[in-house]
Amino acid sequence: PVVTKKRIMTNAKGQFSSSLAEYVMMACSYFAKNIPMLLKQKGAKVWNDFDVEELRGKTMGIVGYGDIGRATARLASTYGMKVVALRRNPAKSELDPICDEVYGTGKLSLQKLMSVSDYVVCSAPSTVETRGMVNADAFKASKKNQVFINLGRGPVVDEDALVGSLKNGTLRGAALDVFATEPLPKDHELWDIENVLISPHNMDKTATFMHEATEFFVNENVPRFILGDTLLNPVDARLGY
Repeated sequence: PVVTKKRIMTNAKGQFSSSLAEYVMMACSYFAKNIPMLLKQKGAKVWNDFDVEELRGKTMGIVGYGDIGRATARLASTYGMKVVALRRNPAKSELDPICDEVYGTGKLSLQKLMSVSDYVVCSAPSTVETRGMVNADAFKASKKNQVFINLGRGPVVDEDALVGSLKNGTLRGAALDVFATEPLPKDHELWDIENVLISPHNMDKTATFMHEATEFFVNENVPRFILGDTLLNPVDARLGY
């Protein structure tokens, strides 16, 4: 008989969540407080006051309510924001004290989330089901003056539809840490759109992030594997995460 060995894969879920959640709140504030205007006025030595926006009372929609999404929701809730989320198993968040509403997956659920959210955070993994999920139809449903933030995986978002929504004013702006092609090509339109904040997929790259991930693996999962105990953060090969 053929003997097959069962391979178990785990990941470092949770090791990068706090840094990415902080990035989200920075990106929200970047647009709410109009940081680009402040920088322009400083460069021109101009003193003109202008109205700014509070995050308190705004709605944050989170597409992909895993560990990163929940860490983001925790900070958003502290700011006084309402949190709505999209996840595969909404029942898991029914009693979540920091998530006001949770929807299941699907086109209509995504459009509903887009229609009520002032800030949308995409933290969904890239799988066969999620690639291109945030498409033109999703952006058409966006609430007026919405800011779109992507820190999950670039291929989840239809970048052509994103560019179109930024250029036609559907979106107020975007903060992007991930892209379909990385590094982002120098001739990509996103570089030239003024209301886009771009970072080179490094918003979880703290000085200690690799050490922390390795420490988790060595101190938690290696002993569990040796003892035959259940491993933490198993990856479901069928789902892709």
